[in-house]
Amino acid sequence: MVTGVPAGLALSAAFIDTELARRQQGYGRGGRMRLERDRVRILSGVRWGVTLGTPIALVVDNLDHPNWIPAMQVEEPGEAEKAAVSPVTVPRPGHADLAGLAKYGYEDVRNVLERSSARETVGRVCAGAVGKLVLKCVGGEVRGRVVAIGPISDRAPVDYTDPDSVDWRTVETSECACLDREAERGMRAAIDEAKAAGESLGGIMEIWAWGLPPGLGGYGVPGERLDGRLMGALGDIPAIKGVEIGAGFENAGLVGSTVHDPMLLLRGHGRTTVVRPSNRAGGIEGGMTNGMPIVVRAAMKPIPTLTKPLPSVDIAEMQATTAHKERSDVTAVPAARVVAEAMVAIVLASICLEQLGGDSMKAFLSSFESYVAGLEARGLWAR
Repeated sequence: MVTGVPAGLALSAAFIDTELARRQQGYGRGGRMRLERDRVRILSGVRWGVTLGTPIALVVDNLDHPNWIPAMQVEEPGEAEKAAVSPVTVPRPGHADLAGLAKYGYEDVRNVLERSSARETVGRVCAGAVGKLVLKCVGGEVRGRVVAIGPISDRAPVDYTDPDSVDWRTVETSECACLDREAERGMRAAIDEAKAAGESLGGIMEIWAWGLPPGLGGYGVPGERLDGRLMGALGDIPAIKGVEIGAGFENAGLVGSTVHDPMLLLRGHGRTTVVRPSNRAGGIEGGMTNGMPIVVRAAMKPIPTLTKPLPSVDIAEMQATTAHKERSDVTAVPAARVVAEAMVAIVLASICLEQLGGDSMKAFLSSFESYVAGLEARGLWAR
């Protein structure tokens, strides 16, 4: 369910399906991606290809679900069917299994692992597609790339003041969603090696957002800060264990005069505008956009389901054993990048609508243009 979207936004299932397809791609994905072909159905909130301003209900059918009847069906099965379903009693290290059993008092790990699976990110991507369309209407764009998988990093030079310094077409055609073809070959080799060893790999993704004016977000009240909202949104994605904005962790070891982006004046065409020669802040200062490209990175841990499982315990018998195995990827960093894009789009579209929105896209765009015109007149931003 997507709420808060103004009336009058052009929205089609085809656009959402494009984003869903991107989520299923990437070198190192497992067998599940050969089973699923995600397609969305829009049930409400849209008429004749345009949003109505009411809640948008989106459904993606799980094509693998029939294979789990009666094991995971809603209705209680008959005694014979129930007896044929063996409970899973061995939690997997690194998953929600053990903590979920403790939280809810379950005895069957299936009650935890099915809902805690990253399969739920399909809904995030659907909502993120709507957010991307809202941002596109005001000239905003969100894109992501992979900068590391396992020990291999993308070393391609990038100018963080200029989104065009990234060849996004190359990123989209890369099976590892990276910019450097040499790095891609190294990533593929590392994935192949991990697969042969029964291991998994994590990595780092980098999400850019640009075309948005300064002043989105806030500093006056806890919860307004855009950096906090972005870090929370990315940290809420399964398997994400670290988030930074701009050169966040590197900045911590440097002196202030090196870290902070100077403000300069650009004169020309009858106007004077404040500009930045660098973007170490990642486009956010004081909890608000500063007009520069927003750049955030998220670190994803290796997938904890291994074909060479780790030691665990059987909670039914309290005996040492090895972890339960499920179908899994070797790595899902390229796919997680799409989920991270979606979360960034949701946060930024929400902030834009909260500060400048109306009940219709016409009202929202009028408010946005009025705000930007005021910034340009004062020399605080130029599109």
